[in-house]
This record gives sequence, C-alpha cells and structure tokens, in this order.
Amino acid sequence: MVVTQQEIESRLWDAADELRVAMPEAQYSSVVFPLMFWKYLSDTWEHHHQEFLAENEGLDDLSAEEAHEIEYRDYQSFEIPFIHSGTVQKRRASWSSILATIAQPGLGQRVRASLQAIETANPDKFSRIFGAMAWTSEEVLSGEVLAAVMQAMDRTPKMHEGNMSHDVLGGAYEYLLKRFSDGSGTRAGQFFTPREVVELIVEVLDPKGHESVYDPTCGSGGMLIASANLLKTRGGRGYTLSLHGQEAVPDTAGVARMNLFMHNLTQFQVEVGDTLKDPRFKKPDGSVKQFDVIVANPPYSLKWKPWTNDPRALGGVAPQSSADWAFVQHMIASMGPSKGRAGVVLPHGVLFRGGQEASIRRRVLDDDLLEAVIGLPANLFYSTAIPTCILVFRAPGTKTEDRQNGVLFIDASKRFTKAKTRNVLTEADIADVVNAYHLKFDSDGNPIDSDGGGGISARFVPITEIAASEYDLNIGRYIKQTAAEQKDLGTLIDAYNIARAERQKAEQRMLAVLAAAGIEGFDE
Repeated sequence: MVVTQQEIESRLWDAADELRVAMPEAQYSSVVFPLMFWKYLSDTWEHHHQEFLAENEGLDDLSAEEAHEIEYRDYQSFEIPFIHSGTVQKRRASWSSILATIAQPGLGQRVRASLQAIETANPDKFSRIFGAMAWTSEEVLSGEVLAAVMQAMDRTPKMHEGNMSHDVLGGAYEYLLKRFSDGSGTRAGQFFTPREVVELIVEVLDPKGHESVYDPTCGSGGMLIASANLLKTRGGRGYTLSLHGQEAVPDTAGVARMNLFMHNLTQFQVEVGDTLKDPRFKKPDGSVKQFDVIVANPPYSLKWKPWTNDPRALGGVAPQSSADWAFVQHMIASMGPSKGRAGVVLPHGVLFRGGQEASIRRRVLDDDLLEAVIGLPANLFYSTAIPTCILVFRAPGTKTEDRQNGVLFIDASKRFTKAKTRNVLTEADIADVVNAYHLKFDSDGNPIDSDGGGGISARFVPITEIAASEYDLNIGRYIKQTAAEQKDLGTLIDAYNIARAERQKAEQRMLAVLAAAGIEGFDE
C-alpha cells in the first residue's frame, strides 16, 4: 500500500487534535512527537522482526539467546525490550503491546515505563530522547485523553520503510512542527526556524559530502536536516554529513533527535546544555571543536552572564544585556581553519549597536572574517516581527580573492509574500538572494551582471569605506536607493508638505476659537 504525504499528515493531525480538550496547542509537541516516534520505532522493529522470522524458518532448534543474537546482528538496529509491570505478565515495550491494554487503568504509567525502557536499552541512540515525559502523569493528561490520542494515531499507516519512505515520514514530522508553530505563535521561536530561512542559509553555505555541520542552538534540528536535504537534491549523499547540535532545553533536544531519525539521518550527535556557558563539543585540549559548516538562529538579545576569561571573546566580551555577538564569537571559534564557514540569523541591532559590541564588530571586520550581510524582510519569524539579517563568516584567509578586504551587502527586505500570520520567502525569493550572493562586482562594488540578483540590491563594500563609517554595518549606509525608491521619497516629501500646511491651518483655526473664548497666552 502506497501511503501519501497528505494521508499521513491528516491522520497525525487528527491524533494531535484530540489534545484540544486537555492543553493549549503550544504544548501539543511534547505529547505528539514522543508518541509518533515510539510508534515509528515499534512499527520498524516489528517489520524487521517479521522479516527475520520469514527468512529463518529453519532456526527452531536455536536457543532464544542464539536467535536473539542473529536477529539483532542481521536485522535490527535497535532494541524494543520487555518490561515488567507489577504482577502483570511481562510485555514488550512496543506500541501495539501497550495499545492492547488501553482500557486498563494506569495507561500513562505503562507508556512512561515503555519509553524509559527503550531509552535504557539503547543508550547510544536514544538516551533521554523522549524528554521529561511529564505528560504521562494523570494530573497533566488524563488516561482517557491519552487513549484517544493513541487510538487516533494508530489509524496512521504503519510507519516503516516497507510502507513509506523516510521522505514521507520526515515530511510528516516537519508538517507537524510547522502546524504547531503556526498555532502557538511566539513560543514556537524556541525551537522552530521557518523552513525558507533555513533553506536560504544552507544554500549560501553549500555543505559538501562528508563535511561536518554544527548548529550551536539547534532547536528541532531543522538546519541540520536541511543541510542533508540540499546535498541530496544536488545528487549527493546527505547521510555522509557528520551532524552536530547543542540545545539548552532537554525536551527540545529530544525533538531534534527524533526529527533526525525520522529523516533517516543517523550520523549525528545532539547534546544538551548552554552553548555559551558549557559548550559540549570540545577538543582534547579543552578548546571548542571546529567544523566545516556552522549554522544558527540563536535567541535574540538574550540576557546572559558574560565571560570572564574565555578564548572565544574575540575583540571583547558582549554586554550582559545581549548575547548576540557572543553567539557569533562562539561560531567563529568553531570554524575549521581550511574551509570553515558560518551563517547566523540575528536582529539588525548587531549591525550598528555601540559599546562593547562595536569593539567586537571592529575586530571581526579588521580580521576580514565577515563575508556578507543579507537583510531579510520583517515578520518572517514566529517569535518576533522585527527585521532580521543573515551574517556570513569565513575562516581567516579562506575568502575568495574578489571577496577579500570587504563585505557584500544584500538587501532582500522587500522580497516576501504575505501569509496568514507572517511574511514568507518564496522559492523564487530564495533563488534570487542566492544568485545575488554569487554575483561578481566591479571596482565600485556594483554588480557586473545587473540582472543576476533578480531585482535584489547588492553591493560589495571595501573595508576602508566601512572603517570610515566607524564600522557601522547598517545596510542603508552602503546600498543606494533605486530610482523608484527615490521617486517614492519625493512623493513622501510632497505629502509631508501638504500635511504640514493643513496642520498650520488647523492651528490657526484653533487659536481663533481660543481667542474668541477669551483664552490668552497662546502664540502663533
């Protein structure tokens, strides 16, 4: 049976919708993703178990231990163990086994025991993957609602490779991520970056086969997955990438791990912890580990405890009020020396704020590490409506000759389509920004191919000009207005003059009324 993308998405949303009587939509992900992943593991294990039985009918004389060894050597890549529950006969910690007890009291406890047993039996793969599992408590989610969710999800077709591709399965997982984000608003910004922004960053950084990719604030793992997907669409092997991520929120890190598995990406490592305070990827000498590609959408203007003596503090230490540049410094320190490059989404304030941030910005520019500044439209994100930008960095001495000693500025702030809750970038918008990034520029910094950027403004600015502007990176300083924009400005000036004249007339009428009423002391 061929399972369509639309069918599995519809069935999964029906299951999620059973939670509407118990919790706000913002909390659906904490329940639905662990259940979905558990069903995926169980269906996959059972599929391979049936293959093992069908292909080994003559092994009846083997002991249980010998049969187990053969099955897990040749057929299974993880274990679904047996569990004991009080006086009840032992059961396998599988979806179907627990579903069979759905009418009995204590469903949440049995689900929790099953998920914990799977984590314990597979420490290298699934340690802490299901998160805190607070939802298994009767006080948080009643057994009746949990049963309804599981019964609805059980109507989803079998989730194994013999029944549906990992593209379909991974697509369904991402569909739910987006659906939950659309419904939960600002809270979604904690773990979900809009897919088109992810695609744009990954397209610019262009990961190659067998490279390492690192996201220091990985959320749901979307940027890591997009890196593999891009390689696959270009005829490469996405699974050859070595994927690494760190996430501060344990439950969100679990979402990322499940997401990667659902996309059939197994060469990954996702760690839990505060990247600035406790970076988990380190070299033997204690310095941060380095990677080929670094991508991130960190929390904006995060209040933090500044470093006191940290080698990552290139050019100074970011202020306590905003960790934006601290994340940049961490990413720069994480770039491999030969081909390291990084792309990060940040608010426009990083381009021009003064004080300690200005000192850091100056050092980064003097060291010629910043390759490009890409201005994005406002209201692209679930968590904020402010305009953002992408900063692209290259390891020291690795810029191409035509990009050395300067910065490429791209203004894509007008390229978007209005959607229901936010603005979005279309595939054409993404393609035009990427084309602008690859343009060649003349001695004045203007594009040689004026049509190559699809109407997006771009200019390469030498470091001398930036230094003359006191290292201010505000995009408007360096990209001149188009003729149309200048015309619009003239129209605005005319409108202002008309409004000013009307205001003066209104003031004169008001003064005349006040004077007639005997109220004095107002000068015209």
